[in-house]
Amino acid sequence: MYTTRFSDIALLLQEKPLQQTGNPVIELLVTDSRKLLFSEQTLFFAISTSKKNAGDYIPVLYAKGVRSFITDNFTNEQAKLLPEANIILVKNSLYALQAVAAFHRHRFSFPVIGITGSNGKTIVKEWLFHLLNTEFNIVRSPKSFNSQIGVPLSVWQMNETHELGIFEAGISEPGEMTRLQQVIDPEIGLFTFLGNAHDQGFDNHQKKINEKLQLFVNSKLLFYCSDEDELHNAVQTFAINKSLVLFSWGQKNTPALLVKKTSRLANGTTIFCNYHGEDFSFFIPFTDVAAVHNAVISCCVLLYFKIPLTQLALKMQQLRPVEMRLELKEGINNCSIINDSYSADINSLGIALDFLEQQQRHTKKTVILSDLLQSGEEGNVLYKKIAAILIQKKLFRFIGIGEQMMQYAAYFEKINETAFFSTTEDMLQQLPQMQFNGETILLKAARIFRFEKISRMLEQKLHQTVLEIDLNALRHNIKIYQHQLHDGVKLMAMVKAFSYGSGSHQIASLLQHAGIDYLGVAYADEGVELRKAGIRIPIMVMNTEEAGFDAIVQYELQPELYSFTIFRAFKNYLLQRNITAYPVHIKFDTGMHRLGFEEEEINNLSKELKETATFNVVSFFSHLAASPDARHDVFTQGQGSALMEASEKIEAALGYPFLKHIANTAAIKRHPNLQFDMVRLGIGMYGVDEETFMQQQLKNVTTLKTSISQIKNIKKGDSIGYGRSAFADTEMQIATVCIGYADGYPRLLSNGAGFMLINGQMAPVVGKVCMDMTMLDITGLRVEETDEVIVFGEQLPVSKLAAWAHTIPYEILTNISQRVRRVYFEE
Repeated sequence: MYTTRFSDIALLLQEKPLQQTGNPVIELLVTDSRKLLFSEQTLFFAISTSKKNAGDYIPVLYAKGVRSFITDNFTNEQAKLLPEANIILVKNSLYALQAVAAFHRHRFSFPVIGITGSNGKTIVKEWLFHLLNTEFNIVRSPKSFNSQIGVPLSVWQMNETHELGIFEAGISEPGEMTRLQQVIDPEIGLFTFLGNAHDQGFDNHQKKINEKLQLFVNSKLLFYCSDEDELHNAVQTFAINKSLVLFSWGQKNTPALLVKKTSRLANGTTIFCNYHGEDFSFFIPFTDVAAVHNAVISCCVLLYFKIPLTQLALKMQQLRPVEMRLELKEGINNCSIINDSYSADINSLGIALDFLEQQQRHTKKTVILSDLLQSGEEGNVLYKKIAAILIQKKLFRFIGIGEQMMQYAAYFEKINETAFFSTTEDMLQQLPQMQFNGETILLKAARIFRFEKISRMLEQKLHQTVLEIDLNALRHNIKIYQHQLHDGVKLMAMVKAFSYGSGSHQIASLLQHAGIDYLGVAYADEGVELRKAGIRIPIMVMNTEEAGFDAIVQYELQPELYSFTIFRAFKNYLLQRNITAYPVHIKFDTGMHRLGFEEEEINNLSKELKETATFNVVSFFSHLAASPDARHDVFTQGQGSALMEASEKIEAALGYPFLKHIANTAAIKRHPNLQFDMVRLGIGMYGVDEETFMQQQLKNVTTLKTSISQIKNIKKGDSIGYGRSAFADTEMQIATVCIGYADGYPRLLSNGAGFMLINGQMAPVVGKVCMDMTMLDITGLRVEETDEVIVFGEQLPVSKLAAWAHTIPYEILTNISQRVRRVYFEE
């Protein structure tokens, strides 16, 4: 076994330690201070961003027992405050991480496959793992760890037990792939698909192709699709003067694997191929073009590894969808269910446990875990390691399923409550007696254990319409806005109105985990719900009411004071309870004319604030009336000036500074001079911004889905729906879907005003939208009962739906009924 000590890292990086008090063995590399498992074996890389100095987290991790650090921003004086710390000061912490991983990768001589492309990287990687794990002990990227940080963390997993590595690499700008190539250095290359993802980072398509091909500068073999002419020509040029064997597939440009035709059936696709003059075919249980593409790529790799054609066909037939996401759902008895039951290995277990820890709604945390298969480690070593991780997480209960779990049950005895079953079926028989209540339950299993059966038993039974919330996209959008902020500007995330329809505590937990400074809610009861769900960061209540004073104080919420009436009422309330210096936010009306003190009231307000010790003014703010509209830019700038003028009077009276804020989502980019001390981000988090430049960078967060209940054939002349408002001009076919105006689908979209998406096909609404159902015209479309229907999402933006309904995206999102099931997922 290779052992890496702290001194080895210093020697590798050619840096003398800023401070060294020991020489510990390094087993874990960590870049996120929240993802600590075993402190003694951890080396923390403090990778700073333009907004955060990661060196600030070194003392935090030191207090938790970490003793080894790499940083590019630390001083001797800071180091002396950590007397047992081992610290290496480098020029760039990210490059140091990549150098350490590259050194580790070259300790091993087994084959490594490097995958890049615009789409399909993670699916192909996971399919190759499932197709080849009976032939090889495989190490692979967890989930979609393909970034400048994710790749080195993935490669660090390599050890002597492995026989094949599969790592994916993603880039978004020039220069990135060269660094990832040094980390992965694949003997075998795989280019999945060209596409248009991240085009904005490159001057043209050709430069993006050339950048991606840099992953394969030392490779001996490259798989790619010869049907993509631009890619094919670039690969041919790239391979000149290189000992690079090309293995192409497709129908053009003389591929090594000729795809003669594909035959789509109801339940899958048969793909007919010719390889080295021999015809063969295989079936996959998918019909979409992307799946066919990814399956053929995988087939090429199996052919390279000389998997017999009969075995290849059997393996391909057994392919299943890759669930690359952790799903968070409402469960029975006030539980939350995290479903991550498509695969189980110790690395993805760590990711799932991080997600579990992020959820603050319940103090009780439960893990249901199957045997971890194909780990390459001896059982006693593997399960002792897993038990140590879980014991550290202070679980409420642990349930192990599988023969190996039964065998090593003693390792888990320090967990508060445990139970073990040899099979999933055994556990299901006992499930009704196990009394799950008020806990967050993580389901983590290898696919063969069929944990979806457990998930179905534990999930709250709601109707078929679902709002999916992509937490990765939400994080991405937050970062996009953070990159627009001036140094030191704080960010308040608005989570009023059930977080714009997306859920309250689930979204707030992510925002708290992401380091947001403040949350904003409309009413005190919204803030109370967040506090009960474990949210600790400051929460501003915008619509303060006397009836909510008790809750505000009890749950440490911070009220907005917008008039002398509410100002004096809250002041008297606090005086009666001998409370002083209570944090409040003062709202100033600069032209919105909704809530706020008027300009002529500022002098009296300053006087009253100066005369009382009851309040501590946290912020002074206002609300922009027309920030997206260039026609009103002069007015908008005037609002900002008015706020600052009034704030100077308040600050002069109080004698201390406070935060000033006025910028909303639209103003963050359009009016950067109005960012002041803090901005308030709302609908932009969910992927909607009226500013074109910003909209192009945002990702869709919410997808509203429903399903078809029934398909009917309608005769010419027959009417459809209430009021007989629609008639069939010819014979037609309609589909009734499980959504209506009680779910939040606007009745204004009746009679062809609105459309939904079925299998990529637009189907117009026919007749009037009902309370619980809507009818769609599917005449001439390929549609079956139970097919999924997209109401809005990536391909059908909520902004388009809002335009059809003559409203705004805010109204569509906030009108989605509470009876619509929310499902949260994170890759």
